[in-house]
Amino acid sequence: MNIHELKMKFGQKRDYTTENVNQLLDFAKKAYIHNEISINDYRNLVRELEALGATIPDSLNNDSLIENA
Repeated sequence: MNIHELKMKFGQKRDYTTENVNQLLDFAKKAYIHNEISINDYRNLVRELEALGATIPDSLNNDSLIENA
């Protein structure tokens, strides 16, 4: 799956389209959690979306159990 296909899937599920990479990243995460996309597709999408500027909100980073080095 590529970003274009993710955008189409997003539009079908949400009844609107978006170019916001953070919304697409959140949608990809939910799709992976619900077994709608494979781990390989998820990894590729995350890599592509992060390259386009997608970020995890700071509030989620602060709640993480992983310590930053």
